[in-house]
Amino acid sequence: MSEEALESTRPCNECGAGVMRLQFLTYFTWLDGELVTVPNFPAWVCDVCGRREYDSRAVSWLSILLNPDAGRPPVSRRRGAPPAEPPPTTRPAAK
Repeated sequence: MSEEALESTRPCNECGAGVMRLQFLTYFTWLDGELVTVPNFPAWVCDVCGRREYDSRAVSWLSILLNPDAGRPPVSRRRGAPPAEPPPTTRPAAK
């Protein structure tokens, strides 16, 4: 096996007999009630049981891209003014 082929395989944790190979599939997810599909998404697929594990780094990148705040400038988090001190209590004048 070539070095490149070894890097794109690993043993299957589900069945224990198969080998997980890197493939590119269509990824499906729901976002605010709408189906989002992403073609050519990297996933590890077992050649025996068919288990699929999507590439964690690619899922992280996709989450960032699908974040509703993506592309917006960050909101500055300024420290607020310190809370106002309660007014001093007044004591009646001594006679």
